Amino acid sequence: MNRFIYLAIFLIIILAAFLRLWDLRDIPPGLYHDEAMNVNQAREAWRDGDFSIFYPENNGREGLFINIQAFSLAAFGFTPLAARLPSALFGILTVLGVFFLTKELFRSDRVALFASFFLATSFWHILFSRIGFRAIMAPFFLVWSMYFLLKLISFKLSAFSNKNSAESWGLAAVSCAVAGGLLFGLGFHSYIAYRVAPLLLIVPFLAGRRIYKRKENKEGCMPCLLALFLFFAFIAALPLGLYFLENPADFVGRSSQVSIFSSETPLRDLGKNIMTTLGMFFSHGDYNWRHNFAGSPQLWWSVSILFLIGVFGNWKLLARRSPRLAEAVDEAQVGEGGEIGNFAIAYAFIVSWFLIFLLPVVLSNEGLPHALRALPLVIPAVIFAALGLEWIIDKIKQWFEHKKEFILLLAVFFAAIAMHGFNQYFLRWANHPDVYAAFNGSYTDLGRYLNTLPSTTQKYIIVNTPGHMLAGGIPMSAQTVMFFTDTWNKTERAKKQFIYIPSTDNLSLLPQTLSSPTVIAILENDPALRRELKARYPELMSTITDGGLILTNLK
Repeated sequence: MNRFIYLAIFLIIILAAFLRLWDLRDIPPGLYHDEAMNVNQAREAWRDGDFSIFYPENNGREGLFINIQAFSLAAFGFTPLAARLPSALFGILTVLGVFFLTKELFRSDRVALFASFFLATSFWHILFSRIGFRAIMAPFFLVWSMYFLLKLISFKLSAFSNKNSAESWGLAAVSCAVAGGLLFGLGFHSYIAYRVAPLLLIVPFLAGRRIYKRKENKEGCMPCLLALFLFFAFIAALPLGLYFLENPADFVGRSSQVSIFSSETPLRDLGKNIMTTLGMFFSHGDYNWRHNFAGSPQLWWSVSILFLIGVFGNWKLLARRSPRLAEAVDEAQVGEGGEIGNFAIAYAFIVSWFLIFLLPVVLSNEGLPHALRALPLVIPAVIFAALGLEWIIDKIKQWFEHKKEFILLLAVFFAAIAMHGFNQYFLRWANHPDVYAAFNGSYTDLGRYLNTLPSTTQKYIIVNTPGHMLAGGIPMSAQTVMFFTDTWNKTERAKKQFIYIPSTDNLSLLPQTLSSPTVIAILENDPALRRELKARYPELMSTITDGGLILTNLK
């Protein structure tokens, strides 16, 4: 790579880091109870030294992300910033990985820069890089494992096309096989949608098999390298696999809840889900404020147009630019340095990625369009957009007599995309009142307030929020308060005099009279409950918050 490419990717990474780290302490506002549940368990794991492969609470979660969060909390404090920092780092590294993967696929620094830039500025990816959800790890492991897998194949191609490198390729290829396999296997510890990832190996493995079948290329064992990749993938995934063998209900639990196969009309649902999911890229995206600017397309309109051009504009180029896989290998069509340069193979690989990771989304019937479950699709989406931009450049560059004009036009275009990403996230989405509610902003404020009170104050929290799964006998919605008060475990609750009342059916847990400083907090304001408590404790003063109610005899 020349100096310009190094500088360009450096600036893109700086931009990606800024958009994922800027004001991470306060944006998103609040801490959603799913995030809080993760970090509550992460804090306990660090305290007890008991790190789990799988945490079955809250529909079950692979343990890797929570365990990483534990180290972040220990290093940077028990704050939302520390809880979300691992997500931001995974997001930044994924942007870098997209550059190397795209370059390996298409032998083009320019296309690779375009793809990494589109991911760096993607509102979709920025949002999930700033939330303490494990799903952000799936694109990371996919990108880097596939890069190393394709790299080892390219080393093999280089070995038999360049006799001078034939002796030195082995160690590099083995290293790629080990690194790629480990990363691929670790991906199973990331998110449930990753379970379809083995299907993604079909195209690269077919390419590797064809390379080995070449008579002149028997010195290095390509099947051995691919087997090595699979072996280390198996080793990395094995702990989780053993857990699921012992706890099969945890393997199928969440997927069975949302599967279309539990529907009476699975085929009709499948067709509807496909149309809805494809539409999320161009018309109507996820309506959940935690996942998206509700209803907005997952791709900005300019990038979505490039995405379509990248998908359909290159069909005609396939025959002209690249032969079929068999012909490419037989003729040793490799690029400078030995990178895989066959456009047809690369294009087929990205198409397969898109189709494969549609499956976890369209085979579910919950909350579609679902930006979180579809997160691995952001990678082929930005690569297709990069190909679309390259296609346009190829068509219009002849219109410009001077190169400076062309560069200026591109600079304005990229600046507009970057400004849109910043504006959409930090100015429009982050300041929207529905986002504050979606991330339990009022529960966050309550937790911070309760945490300022001395341990001598008796604190009762009535969790009157129906519809949430119970965690340790206490509704999930209380997890946010538990995090900010460090009262997730029973010992800390007793020490700080916290009593969580799971519902209004358990008001007998309240005392008949108040003989000490007391706070009674209600997560959701209920006028009838308020009147009942005021009648029982007329001495209490009440404060209605954004979401709930605080009654106290504190002066």
